[in-house]
Amino acid sequence: MDYGHPLEFGTFITPANDPPQAAVARAQLSEQLGFDLVTFQDHPYQPAFHDTWTLLSWVAAQTGTIRVAGNVLNIPLRPAPVLARAAASLDLLSGGRVALGLGAGGFWDAIEAMGGVRRTAPESVDQLGEAIDVIREVWRADERAQLRYDGDYYRLRGAKRGPAPAHEVPIWVGAYKPRMLRLVGAKADGWLPSYSYMKPGDLARANQIIDDAAAAAGRDPRGIRRLINMFGEPGKEPARWIDELLPLILSDGVGTIILGSDDPGDLQRFAAEVIPAVREEVTRSREAAGVQTGP
Repeated sequence: MDYGHPLEFGTFITPANDPPQAAVARAQLSEQLGFDLVTFQDHPYQPAFHDTWTLLSWVAAQTGTIRVAGNVLNIPLRPAPVLARAAASLDLLSGGRVALGLGAGGFWDAIEAMGGVRRTAPESVDQLGEAIDVIREVWRADERAQLRYDGDYYRLRGAKRGPAPAHEVPIWVGAYKPRMLRLVGAKADGWLPSYSYMKPGDLARANQIIDDAAAAAGRDPRGIRRLINMFGEPGKEPARWIDELLPLILSDGVGTIILGSDDPGDLQRFAAEVIPAVREEVTRSREAAGVQTGP
């Protein structure tokens, strides 16, 4: 199913801190090559990585047009009310260039070692659902009433709202299993998995779960953007990329392709030879099929 989302292309850069400026340089290259988005994984317990939020802020300051996002941010180690203010602040400072990718956590030994609370799988999904609620409530700066939230994982007692971000910051969720996918359908603006973790038919099955949950929540499934991380082998031929990506877009509804690579040559080839060809073929196919594009 093609949801008709305008195509976007991004990069997924390793936030390695040795040398310190390497990830920043790759983000700047991503902007120069015309990518729409640059993203970084978030593992606060990994000493070989920059802190992702600090890196996102620095990259936003060192670029001018490209959007930035965590892919995905670790909710167990990032308190939702504080993350809401951080995201709104960076969105204001960057001129509306922030997207918020969120995850429920997974490496629980490492999370617990950093002072986080170990959760069961259902608990981690429920906490993420509450985090989305809290973040959106903090952003409602025009609401006069102070923020009160009585959840199982977040309890706010008269917290002040704001600031509001510069634009409607989309919240994307990294998800694979049914409980998380239903959360995407009920509350999120986008679904962000990695293709390497998917088996044949998984995209279609997950889309159906998301769409059913969206409909049950009174939401239009077409309003939920489908994103995907793609990790290709070094030097992969553009023709192979094109053949692989077109079905994901035209049959599985993916609207945002995020290339996972730290190789400048791969980024350059993808931008010069893959993106234009994919855009052209998708436009032609959509026109022939009468697919309407939307936000």
